[in-house]
Amino acid sequence: MRFLLTSAGIKNASIYDALVDLLGKPIAESSALFIPTAAYAMPGGAGMAWRLICGRAATPLCELGWNSLGVLELTALPSIDEEHWVPMVQETDALLVGGGDPLYLCYWMRQSGLADLLPTLHGAVYVGVSAGSLVMAPNVGEDFVGWKPPTGGDRALGLVDFSLFPHLDHEDLPDNSMANAERWAAGVPVPGYAIDDQTAIKVSDGTVEVVTEGHWKLFTPKELSR
Repeated sequence: MRFLLTSAGIKNASIYDALVDLLGKPIAESSALFIPTAAYAMPGGAGMAWRLICGRAATPLCELGWNSLGVLELTALPSIDEEHWVPMVQETDALLVGGGDPLYLCYWMRQSGLADLLPTLHGAVYVGVSAGSLVMAPNVGEDFVGWKPPTGGDRALGLVDFSLFPHLDHEDLPDNSMANAERWAAGVPVPGYAIDDQTAIKVSDGTVEVVTEGHWKLFTPKELSR
């Protein structure tokens, strides 16, 4: 599977071009499924999910002009037959995963069976926003533990080998400063990318590329231990 892990969606031309490159064809010729599940663990989550689906959020995903677009609600999947949703996921070009709480999203990815399916989707592109990006890391870091899973801890899916600190230096999120990003990075066991809303991490065939019209920083465990 190929990944485009963003802080705030397809915010600029560089990130848009990276998405088209990963898809291998225009967005207008591509199918997508949107996953809003992470939003429900946040205050006002139902309204947040609606805005994301309708393209009225500040994190562009669903409104990009997809050839077809569906909604995949993870909390529903354990109660329905796999034949009703697995083929649909296997046939889609892109999975669009919205923001919210990363560990709540991680829990339902595992409970639904989607977490086991993701590594087999070799032709698909995973596009994450904020929590939808964080969940791909081995760990999210204590700063991003809100909803607590039954097992505790901050472990996520580990489908990439780095962690993410989103919304770097966002004017409405004073806790997302570079200084706090450095402290966060000291608490995760893998390299950590701090990225602003104009930046994304593109992963294809094991190659990691930073796509940016903003600013970012890579923290490595070796640097932080000095």
